[in-house]
Amino acid sequence: MALWLAPAVVGLVAGTGSDLYARVDDTLDEGIVAVLGACLLFLLPLGRRSGAMTMRWKDAQAIDWGTILLFGTGMIFGSLLTGTGLAETLGTGVYGVLGIGTSFALVAFSALLAMVISETTSNTATASVVVPIVVPLAVAAGVDPVVPAMAATLGASFGFMLPVSTPQNAIVYGSGTVPLLTMVKTGIGLNIAGTLTLIGLITPLTTLTGIG
Repeated sequence: MALWLAPAVVGLVAGTGSDLYARVDDTLDEGIVAVLGACLLFLLPLGRRSGAMTMRWKDAQAIDWGTILLFGTGMIFGSLLTGTGLAETLGTGVYGVLGIGTSFALVAFSALLAMVISETTSNTATASVVVPIVVPLAVAAGVDPVVPAMAATLGASFGFMLPVSTPQNAIVYGSGTVPLLTMVKTGIGLNIAGTLTLIGLITPLTTLTGIG
């Protein structure tokens, strides 16, 4: 935790534009710190008198690596959607076909698009993909982009169908208690209910704030 927070502390003291911050931020990358912390588990004993380490290799073998790789693939997929421009192409293509031009339509489109993409990638990656698509579309339609962007951000949390959607889904699926088919069937209903509720709660904000 100290290593993860170190770059932020250095940035507050020396400024984010300083050379010191740049060196610390590059050296203490989040992934490097996570791997270092995992390695320490094999080196730190459970106690002074105990010869057993915090984690043994047989403990590591029991980890559901398949689910971890599945979730990691979802995050990579989300970054590829953004990096290749496919997400923007899909968003603008659907926007052009549907001819969206009102605040309600933009809110519904934002929430639905975020929900669909969230099924294949993490919440953070989904928000970073959908919000940059929604904002220029709202501006082009003459609508304040704040509320559609809010709908996209909250809709990114509505990935209930697949293990790759969120770490919580991956943990539940990895336990073997909930089969994939059951998760998909239940998740469809939760997705529909959650998205409709979100649209119903977010849309009145356009009237209350005078947006659109």
